[in-house]
Amino acid sequence: MMQRICRVLNPLLILSLVMGSIPLAVQAQPVALVSTQQVLATEQVNADRARIGELLTRTEVRAQLAGFGVAPAEVEARVAALSDQEVRQMAEQLDNMPAGANAVVGALLTVFIILLVTDLLGLTNVFPFTR
Repeated sequence: MMQRICRVLNPLLILSLVMGSIPLAVQAQPVALVSTQQVLATEQVNADRARIGELLTRTEVRAQLAGFGVAPAEVEARVAALSDQEVRQMAEQLDNMPAGANAVVGALLTVFIILLVTDLLGLTNVFPFTR
């Protein structure tokens, strides 16, 4: 009985060992390694694209585009067709543009400082805490 099992089992074990040691022709070909910088650059471009897309979904931006006679779908198609470098340049320009809220805060801060200095010099009497 044991010899019968061994006769069947031995060829199967040998066949499985041989098949496991033969390299498959369908194996994936080695590809170039991707550096961390490349991955980070890709992630940054994807984030910039998402930020530009988010900007284009704002109602005030859509109203401004409609005022210029540009269809929002056309703008979205053009943004999708931008290269990675063009997307990065557009995102940098968005970062460098002054926002309206920053200008208001800056103007209010400037007025406050001017009034504070004139109060300290005794020219005005606006803030009671300067006495």
